[in-house]
Amino acid sequence: MNANLYNKVLELFLDWGVNLSTSRILTSIALILAIILVSLLADFITKKIILVVINKVVKKTKSSWDDVLHEKKVFEKLSKIAPVLIFYYTIGFALPFTPALVIILQKAIMIYMVVVIVSVFGAFLNAVNEIYDTTIVEKKGTTIKSYVQVVKIIIYIIAAILALSILMNKEVGYFVTGLGAMTAVLLLVFKDSILGLVGGIQLTSNDMVRIGDWISMPARNADGTVIEVSLNTVKVQNFDNTISTIPTYSLVAESFSNWRGMEESGGRRIKRSVILDMKSVKFCSDELIEKLSHYEVLNEYLTEKTKEITEHNAKLNDKSAVKFNGRKLTNIGVFRKYIELYLRNNENVNQDLTLLVRQLSPTPEGIPMEIYVFSKIKAWVQFEAVQADIFDHLLAVIPEFELKVFQNPTGDDFRGLMTDDR
Repeated sequence: MNANLYNKVLELFLDWGVNLSTSRILTSIALILAIILVSLLADFITKKIILVVINKVVKKTKSSWDDVLHEKKVFEKLSKIAPVLIFYYTIGFALPFTPALVIILQKAIMIYMVVVIVSVFGAFLNAVNEIYDTTIVEKKGTTIKSYVQVVKIIIYIIAAILALSILMNKEVGYFVTGLGAMTAVLLLVFKDSILGLVGGIQLTSNDMVRIGDWISMPARNADGTVIEVSLNTVKVQNFDNTISTIPTYSLVAESFSNWRGMEESGGRRIKRSVILDMKSVKFCSDELIEKLSHYEVLNEYLTEKTKEITEHNAKLNDKSAVKFNGRKLTNIGVFRKYIELYLRNNENVNQDLTLLVRQLSPTPEGIPMEIYVFSKIKAWVQFEAVQADIFDHLLAVIPEFELKVFQNPTGDDFRGLMTDDR
């Protein structure tokens, strides 16, 4: 059929009085131009008619996945196949007596088709990843980007094998066999990708990291929110807005902290101490107890405690026994109870979780009074405000209990001493 079409066009040129050699050249040129025009027409139809219709349908549908396919230009890339196929199957009409040239052109076209098909798959996988991100990541925080990248690598390898097979006119099995022999080299070249794939699978299957998680990894200078989990790297946006890039496998091989449990729980922990000067610790005088009784939060406690102590001491007949074995309130003990009651009445403290006020072992600096509670507010900025409010109040109220906060002496303290000596 190729020769018949070629001969008919050739006869037209011969009838017009053109010599045979020139007629053959003109015939091939004419047929090639006709093929190009048909290919351009096919390209026009696919892009200006079919794609326009598809775009209108996409805009009218309620689902979002087809919009993503359109945005990633999957349909547009797919439309490039039509003119290429026409050129591939019709080039023989223009060159029926030069099969070697036709084979070369067809090989070039086939390689181009492989490239186009790879780009279509790439765009489709990008669309799948984005569809997953917009529908699943917001709910679960998991990502499939690493798996998408692995599939892309596999597609690129297959495409490279097909291209070499076409170019060198060898069976695909020939290159697959050679690929097996190059396994060691491939393992070395794709070491990071293989480790990343293994790490990504472990991270996902064990639910160790999700998009949006707050993680801390001091060894990698990372402390912030996970914004991307890919095949080779995990990107963390730190709280100073810098980006830390961590190898995916490092999150499996090394230790890190994921604060998701805190964010999903009922509160964020406050664990901080106030160090009290041991020299200011003493028994409460009647005047101090009277003054502290005016605090509404302490009134009931002091009344009951004073009654209990009085009854206990009344049982000791010997006054010396009362002095050494009797019970008395201490200012540090009352202060500890005050902190507990204050926190019990704080609306920002989660009362369902651990609430503990305790003395730690004395240190050379003094006696640490530690607060261990959970704030209902977990957002960083607001949490710091809640924590600061609690300790602002406690530091301001400490003198009311005739206690002092320990602080290393400063230059002003020594200057004051020197002034007093003068």
